[in-house]
Amino acid sequence: MTDALVPRQSDAAPAAYDPATLAVLAAMEEAAEKHLDAIRPHNTKRGYANDWKLWEEFHQWLAERTGHPLALTDVTKGTLVGFVVWLDTIKLAAPTSIDRRITGVTVTARREHGVEVPKEATVAARQALKPLKADEDRIARGRGQAAAATPQQLQQMSAAVPEGLTGLRDRALWLMAFGIAGRSAEVAALRVDGITLHSKGLKIRVPGVKGRPAREVVVMYGKNPDTCPVRAWSTWKAAGGITAGAAFRAIDVWGNIGDRHLSAEAVREIIARNAERAGIAVRLTGHSMRAGFITTSRVAGKREEKIRAQSGHAENSPAFWGYIREADKWTDAASEDIGL
Repeated sequence: MTDALVPRQSDAAPAAYDPATLAVLAAMEEAAEKHLDAIRPHNTKRGYANDWKLWEEFHQWLAERTGHPLALTDVTKGTLVGFVVWLDTIKLAAPTSIDRRITGVTVTARREHGVEVPKEATVAARQALKPLKADEDRIARGRGQAAAATPQQLQQMSAAVPEGLTGLRDRALWLMAFGIAGRSAEVAALRVDGITLHSKGLKIRVPGVKGRPAREVVVMYGKNPDTCPVRAWSTWKAAGGITAGAAFRAIDVWGNIGDRHLSAEAVREIIARNAERAGIAVRLTGHSMRAGFITTSRVAGKREEKIRAQSGHAENSPAFWGYIREADKWTDAASEDIGL
């Protein structure tokens, strides 16, 4: 056997540690944890403590429904995914908050309770969270409820729209977003062949995005030409010479129209930029058009099922019923006509 095939001492398997060495390693592990805890920001510690309180509350909620309490240290794939669903549907937490709480629970379980959370549990929890991060209704929870655009604000934006193709596109875009109660991603994905002109208005196929089903809605002619989605769309389509493909596209500084769809982020930026130009007192976002349609339609006396059909909300959507409650606040108010 040659020397090349004989392992050097440093390559050989290490000898088993003696008790004294193990004690030193354990002491260093403990010292490291204390040091990391000492330099950890106070807000982070407080956040982890709040995350664990929510974990305790989730277990209490779960015990009431199953009749069998689980140990708080049972941080498994099932309990962690259940925690995500509970935070989303019961606590109406924003996806970013849920993401942070997953970390808080797993870190606290390891540091405070000596529990090593299986990797498959955290992976599954974030898989459950992934579609929530793509939902604008849920994202809006983290920013506070989006300001609902009003017809008066749309008139204000229309009066301030710049001349040229960009102005025509922008006005058609935000009025279309309002008219279909569309998410920004849905507005971005609209196609010319999915928008059909009829005597009473437009019939529009709203594409399915991010796992949601497509839906077909109608947008009637508006009484005010400046805020009529039908007229705005027809004007933009004719001026841009668009006959197929993406309904809303980028326009470069020389006025050349692209052939690709705008992104959802571009839709949001266009709406926010035009609202700011018009001097709207509140910040309007892409979601403001969707919220604005729901509240405006409700104030006008439209039925819930009709509004939901337009917006594509699920029947039990907390976001939808939140908008309805806001719209109903001044209708038959408890304080109205009570002799004051």
